[in-house]
Amino acid sequence: MTDLRSVTILIPGKLHGHSVARIRDTFNLVELDRIDPALIGEELKASVRGVAASPAIGGGMIDRAFMSALPGLEIVANFGVGYDGVDARWAGEHGVVVTNTPDVLTEEVADTAVGLLINTVRELTKAEAWLRDGRWKRDGNYPLTPLTLRDRKVGIFGMGRIGLAIAKRLEAFGLPIAYHNRRQVEGLDYAYHDTLEGLASAVDTLVSVAPGTPATAKAVNAKVLSALGPDGVFVNIGRGSTVDEAALAAALSDGTIAAAGLDVFADEPNVPQALLDAPNTVLLPHVGSASEYTRRAMADLVVDNLIAWFGKGKPLTPVAETASVPARHTD
Repeated sequence: MTDLRSVTILIPGKLHGHSVARIRDTFNLVELDRIDPALIGEELKASVRGVAASPAIGGGMIDRAFMSALPGLEIVANFGVGYDGVDARWAGEHGVVVTNTPDVLTEEVADTAVGLLINTVRELTKAEAWLRDGRWKRDGNYPLTPLTLRDRKVGIFGMGRIGLAIAKRLEAFGLPIAYHNRRQVEGLDYAYHDTLEGLASAVDTLVSVAPGTPATAKAVNAKVLSALGPDGVFVNIGRGSTVDEAALAAALSDGTIAAAGLDVFADEPNVPQALLDAPNTVLLPHVGSASEYTRRAMADLVVDNLIAWFGKGKPLTPVAETASVPARHTD
């Protein structure tokens, strides 16, 4: 059996402290200040067999330049269900496994999505500010909200694990559900629309859970928002890159849609001023999975994937682009 202490794992940039501690206790850990192939010396090039990284918080990209600088690289363990910070296609084509952390954050993110939607339509943040600022006592009750969840129809863009968890929650609210994916999900009874614009036309509440890929870049555009309509509410819990933020700001300003709740942005932590200025938005700093409980579970899965690969030759949660990388036999 492989001696895990002899396996060198590289952590470039920031990573959850629990992952770092477990990797240090289990493997031969090497750390770099940031994700940058220029920092990889000759000795490191020859020894690294695994990378554990969180490009979303560490900055940079685990791209072909970084991975090709490590000729012995076997696995990239990504912290997060989204792995757009890793060139997984290149990795798969070159025999490198990429793993992510699905399932363990599904329920937390779904909870956040529903909370964000309710906050957006019922203006709970503004109502709390009304109380704290003394306006309840001075000016009376908070104004009636023009929006409600009642009688809404919800469309979900991205019916994966998290999308399905959101759908089940909103179905319990008595709301009809429809969705758009690249393809229809077999065995799912929710109404399917083969275009995002078609989905938006059929609903008045659009929840985006789509991953950030070239195919989804700015998919939520002016046409989709126009189709959603003047009573429309848009919630994004997926990736900021899936939204044309200029078009969204314009739609919020001119009444094309009624409101938006956003947890993700295209250039985090930089939020467009037009969205900050819009009174009909609820904006969160990418907190979808940000509880100590869930982040620790994600951190564990990062390390468990490394242990499974080097101990048993097979990762626990490989991403689709690298699922065909053959398992390795271990002694």
